[in-house]
Amino acid sequence: MRKLLTDVAHTLVPPKGDRHGPLPPLMLTLTVVAGLVDAVSFLALGHVFVANMTGNVVLLGFAVAGAEGLSAPASLTALVSFLVGAVAGGRFGTRFAAHRGRLLGAGVAGQALLVAAALVTAVVSGDEVSGPVRYTLIVTLGLAMGLQTAVARRVAVPDLTTTVLTQTLTGLAADPTAAGGTAPRRALSVLAMFLGALAGALLLQTRLALALGVTLALLVGAHVAVRRLSATDAAWTRP
Repeated sequence: MRKLLTDVAHTLVPPKGDRHGPLPPLMLTLTVVAGLVDAVSFLALGHVFVANMTGNVVLLGFAVAGAEGLSAPASLTALVSFLVGAVAGGRFGTRFAAHRGRLLGAGVAGQALLVAAALVTAVVSGDEVSGPVRYTLIVTLGLAMGLQTAVARRVAVPDLTTTVLTQTLTGLAADPTAAGGTAPRRALSVLAMFLGALAGALLLQTRLALALGVTLALLVGAHVAVRRLSATDAAWTRP
């Protein structure tokens, strides 16, 4: 138990000289964001995922087969938006390839702008998710999550992809005693996604704009933290 608590503490507050430095807690924050955003998209935008593309592709297949309550155009829009966002994230990865802190900062800043656009859309519409509003939100949030996923892939903190948990859960079950503290990191990743989804579902009971506002606040906080922490060329900033 003591070792487990130590590994968890090292994930949340990495010791000096850690290979990934402050990146794990920042990536966990983005995992919470992914849970929040998918709660918004699935519960408020008509059963579509904008972060979890595995689920979205499955829903697209169901929709094409004529399953009730699902929309093939909405799922396809989310998929295309995610891919465009991932292309942008890939460009960021090339531009900031030598410094993981600056890469993450640029990615989170882009996400924050896209989520801010979604928040403004929700506020102006009075949380009424009509056709144009629905698709505007799907596009902006899909772009944001594609950008996040591509940047997280380039930042490359093991077991912290921020949007995909299948491999994380597999590793947690198949290799629960993995060395290097990866098991606690995997567990924290799953917990972060769960808490984000739970928070999103609860916030949506009040207002869509509130859920998006909390998401934006997390991104702004993460961006400020990244900017301050990546002002140096510490070892953790290197690829």
